[in-house]
Amino acid sequence: MSLPPEPRANPDLFGHQDAARMLAEAAGAGRLHHAWLLTGPRGVGKATLAYRFARWLLAGSPPGEEPLFVPPGDPAFRRVAAGAHADLRALVPNAGDKGVKMMIRVDEVRTVPRFLSLTAAEGGWRIILVEQVEAMNPEAQNALLKTLEEPPPRALLLLTTSAPDRLLPTIRSRCRRIDLFPLSDAAMTGVLGHWLPDMAEADRQGLARIAGGAPGRALELAEGEGLAMQAEVDGFLRTLPRPDPRGLHQLADRLAGKRDGSALITFIELLRASLALAVREAARGGAVAPYLAARPLAEWASLWDTLGRLADETETLNLDRKQAVLSGLSRLASR
Repeated sequence: MSLPPEPRANPDLFGHQDAARMLAEAAGAGRLHHAWLLTGPRGVGKATLAYRFARWLLAGSPPGEEPLFVPPGDPAFRRVAAGAHADLRALVPNAGDKGVKMMIRVDEVRTVPRFLSLTAAEGGWRIILVEQVEAMNPEAQNALLKTLEEPPPRALLLLTTSAPDRLLPTIRSRCRRIDLFPLSDAAMTGVLGHWLPDMAEADRQGLARIAGGAPGRALELAEGEGLAMQAEVDGFLRTLPRPDPRGLHQLADRLAGKRDGSALITFIELLRASLALAVREAARGGAVAPYLAARPLAEWASLWDTLGRLADETETLNLDRKQAVLSGLSRLASR
């Protein structure tokens, strides 16, 4: 399986051409806002677009038919890909100590004003790119807010997030927002055909379905046995409202087997996605999954939240994974 490079080194942009053109036109018109917030589902292409825009500006905004395109052989492209461009600094979530949730720390954010105040090494822009800005705690967000309120000249901040509601309202209000939406089925077919040419067409379609139009998520699931985990989810949901206790323990053993906890996290994410899809369909008057009849839809929404908190606590606090699975899945059973 051939996976794409990291966003900072990825020359391809699938979908989001309108968003790319909007950024190019804003820069070309000389009215580029100092801060942009790129939002959208996980894996939809936010970081890829942000790095694409940054290196296009750092390369001198070269013209071309494809918006924001810089060829991989360009010196600016190579330096950005290597994380070695003097005028670009990226802040990304870091786990730090074992058992600590991924986050962007306040001491990293406090280096931003100094970096942006320096004269650009190559006479252009100084750019801060923040991946998953929601990974900042309130103290770190407040530190970033000071720069957003009083940016120096020729300074640009590119922020990406899949959870804009977790940001301070004052941060959101000082950014121009661009929403990136899930790709169409046709676009997803093109992406997965490009990166997973040896995978069976039925499997690619399955990945596209469970990834919800987010190509990065689809490729992540392909690498992490996402189709197998979705089969586990579907199998469990078929046992509701009264799953077999022995089968539940066997499922918990399989999910807890991987030391890094990846199977458990992927399973819970896919289970929550399946529940959300089923509840939305039922609320709109569509087909009702058999297991939903066991309780009101509002209770299913509450259980969706509970599963998310359980996954976070298990990862952050290094809790017993098997017990976490048994605790979470037992709550979905009929009382």
